[in-house]
Amino acid sequence: MGMDAEVVVLALHAHEVMEPLTRFDESRSWRGRFEPIEVLGGYGWAAEFPRQSGRTGLLRHLESLAWPNPGSVQVLMHDVDDECFGLWMLHYGVLTEVPLPRTRRFHLPAPATTESPPHPGYIRRTDDGSRALPEQTPPHLRDPRPAW
Repeated sequence: MGMDAEVVVLALHAHEVMEPLTRFDESRSWRGRFEPIEVLGGYGWAAEFPRQSGRTGLLRHLESLAWPNPGSVQVLMHDVDDECFGLWMLHYGVLTEVPLPRTRRFHLPAPATTESPPHPGYIRRTDDGSRALPEQTPPHLRDPRPAW
């Protein structure tokens, strides 16, 4: 991987659900396709995204799928500015970011216009005492549009 963002989907017995996502489909709001990760026994798929605008709607699309084991669905996402992957899991049918120990997502202020795609913020490790962490943007000043 080496693009602007990487996404890994892990899910048990999801071959049929994920198979259509291994092909390009211009009707989707997000652009790209997943490749099976063979070393995971057929339970993992990965995709790369070259820019933010090509991935908008991905999480909503994944939520809409008929997962055979919804409790096993894990989505790992790494953006170019992240220090590590973030983890999303299905909670009551919604992919929700699960905070990881010793990490924190920092959000940027909302842009002045909606011409630019929404930014997901970035994950920083909090256990590295060698540098100060950035200030968090208050929730009411963040972009409410989903970046993924």
